[in-house]
Amino acid sequence: MRGLATLLAFSLLAGCVRLIPETGIPGPVPVPPPVANSALLAGVAHGPSVALLKLSEADAGPALTSFVESCPKLLARDDASGLTSRDDWRQPCLAATTWRYGDAPAFFERYFETAKIGDGAAFATGYYEPEIAGAKTHETGFDVPVYALPPDLVRAWPDDMPEAERTGRPPLGRYDDSGKFIPYYDRAEIENGALAGKGLEIAWVKDPIEFFFLQIQGSGRLRAPDGSVMRIGYAGQNGREYVGIGSVMRERGLLGDGPGQYPGSMQGIMAYLRDHPVEGHELMLLNKSWVFFRELDGDGPLGALGVPVRRESSVAADPAFVPLGAPVWLELDRPQANGMWIAQDTGGAIKGANRFDTFWGAGEDARQVAGGMSGRGQALIFLPRGVLYRLGAK
Repeated sequence: MRGLATLLAFSLLAGCVRLIPETGIPGPVPVPPPVANSALLAGVAHGPSVALLKLSEADAGPALTSFVESCPKLLARDDASGLTSRDDWRQPCLAATTWRYGDAPAFFERYFETAKIGDGAAFATGYYEPEIAGAKTHETGFDVPVYALPPDLVRAWPDDMPEAERTGRPPLGRYDDSGKFIPYYDRAEIENGALAGKGLEIAWVKDPIEFFFLQIQGSGRLRAPDGSVMRIGYAGQNGREYVGIGSVMRERGLLGDGPGQYPGSMQGIMAYLRDHPVEGHELMLLNKSWVFFRELDGDGPLGALGVPVRRESSVAADPAFVPLGAPVWLELDRPQANGMWIAQDTGGAIKGANRFDTFWGAGEDARQVAGGMSGRGQALIFLPRGVLYRLGAK
């Protein structure tokens, strides 16, 4: 009996078995079901015909404009979702360039069919282009640096990673003084001066909390004391873990409708951070991700597709599940986000099938809508006609 007990204790400590509740006898650890990491693995099915969606000109017109802007990218890059090829987009892109804006619903009805990815259950948040106080030079009161992409931030395989595990893209990191590849500096290290004095500062901002949220948005405008505006856009990320502090705050009981709790919106989170500067800073440091920027020209912030994102027309999506440049149809419990969008961006927190981030432009109204956006419902992806047949969709 003692030998059996010793063996049992060793097995449990090794983490290789679990106790079957009814008997207390060790049994095999259940294997969790695989998580779909692409549209094809999640499952692709036919959706309703585009005509049944009853597109309006007010909705389809701006979407057509954004689609036309996306076409050069659709015809030049591979679709990470595996749903489409470049050739699939040639006919609709060619037609879109001369299609009459006022008859945009007919364009989408003629050249597209709808697809449901997985169960189609959608969750959508919102983002916007913030404008915060900033300047190109280090002035009094503007002490938070905005860094360009560092040249020592590279992709490579750690020396201790077995060859068999080296699949996909290598992780981001840097080489230390000994030549060893290690993770890149995290938020705390960067705030403590890890990149200071390296000539990477492209601007300086006034408010660290506003800048924290600008990093989450991925782009924004800096307004200097003289009234001039500098537009900055996403240039890269340090490869460290993104942590949504709103989720952490909710788990800790800081957000909600109860006494002493703060609203679960961006505005509520910011209010807590300002009211509790020490605890708030500790919360922000939990998000080890740091975003690097570049100065932008043009009439709008650039999304991951490399084209300007447009208010109430552009949406961020996971490119493993949605072809970037494809139209997306949302029906949510937040009516202002319903209708047609064009997938032109990505985001660190925008992962998985039917997860979207709707873009609301700039200004205080955009800030209010985006900060409070949390909608659930259904999503459809528009694919060029014939794609679903080739995929063997149900």
